[in-house]
Amino acid sequence: MTTAQPLDVQPTPLALLLLGREADPKSERGVECPGDLPSPSDPDLVERARAAKEKLGDKVFVLGHHYQRDEVIQFADVTGDSFKLARDAAAKPEAEYIVFCGVHFMAESADILTTDDQKVVLPDLAAGCSMADMATAEQVAECWDVLTEAGVAEQVVPVSYMNSSADIKAFTGKHGGTICTSSNAKRALDWAFEQGEKVLFLPDQHLGRNTAVRDMGLSLDDCVLYNPHKPNGGLTVEELRNAKMILWRGHCSVHGRFSLDSVNDVRERIPGVNVLVHPECKHEVVAAADYVGSTEYIINTLDAAPAGSKWAIGTELNLVRRVANAHPDKEIVFLDKTVCFCSTMNRIDLPHLVWTLESLAEGNLVNQIRVDEETESFAKLALERMLALP
Repeated sequence: MTTAQPLDVQPTPLALLLLGREADPKSERGVECPGDLPSPSDPDLVERARAAKEKLGDKVFVLGHHYQRDEVIQFADVTGDSFKLARDAAAKPEAEYIVFCGVHFMAESADILTTDDQKVVLPDLAAGCSMADMATAEQVAECWDVLTEAGVAEQVVPVSYMNSSADIKAFTGKHGGTICTSSNAKRALDWAFEQGEKVLFLPDQHLGRNTAVRDMGLSLDDCVLYNPHKPNGGLTVEELRNAKMILWRGHCSVHGRFSLDSVNDVRERIPGVNVLVHPECKHEVVAAADYVGSTEYIINTLDAAPAGSKWAIGTELNLVRRVANAHPDKEIVFLDKTVCFCSTMNRIDLPHLVWTLESLAEGNLVNQIRVDEETESFAKLALERMLALP
């Protein structure tokens, strides 16, 4: 018998980044986490979190995004989607520390909307968003140059999804655009087309395409895909001039994995199933689904569904598990056979939360998220335009 030799495999830079052992300075997220984390197997973690939170009292306000682990969400003062949580933080000016259990762009939005006296903290700076990372400020500025050279920039209104960095929100505000969420994207696009003839939709191509085609009656031919990694975005001047929707080539790594095969398979396995998906899914998945809507829409739909009904949900697995456990009278399954958590969202775990709360309780400010004044000013302008939407 021969002994197997170890494979001579070197980790790639991306693998090291995901492990938190390398940094990418051009990425939205960081990977620095000073201090020692409690061991994941520490049996006292829950009690330590409770004790630290109790010691901090009203000085701390913990926000928990729907995609967070149950072990973390149990310590959240409020739960919700990214924009709801940022607004909840702004409505709590007496809280000195806002601990955002979510990802980097969400904490940025909270910092933009809260007072200068409040400090927004992200338990793990490596909790980023792959979608937000797909559009950098430099790439978007270059895109605008391409639109200018094509003679269409003056006709274009940028609309940026909430799932974007503060830099992209600021670009949007500076160029007369607005922000949208997955629940008000149609309203944002209606407004944008009243201001101009074309929309540059950042950074999620699927939400932009689905809203334009499914909700507004535009055709797929009205949409073009701008690829920041190709010269001129991979588009001709004629294509840019004919397009109504210029979609950025970005997507959610979780929602983008669902396929038409997933929908067909679950219908075959579970007769009478209702397919409910998030609008960040691919267009063919959304077209084949029975219901489409934001995270809050998904939760509310399942709350109102009759007992005995069957549902296949196309969104992040932590949320699907939570709503399934909350509704034992309904059959609720994950749309895909393969398990898929949001890997960066899941970086916020109980050890990181305990380390954060204990550090704050000891008077040590850690992992503060700060947006510079100029960026904050233009980003807030874009957010205020969204808040003013009819």
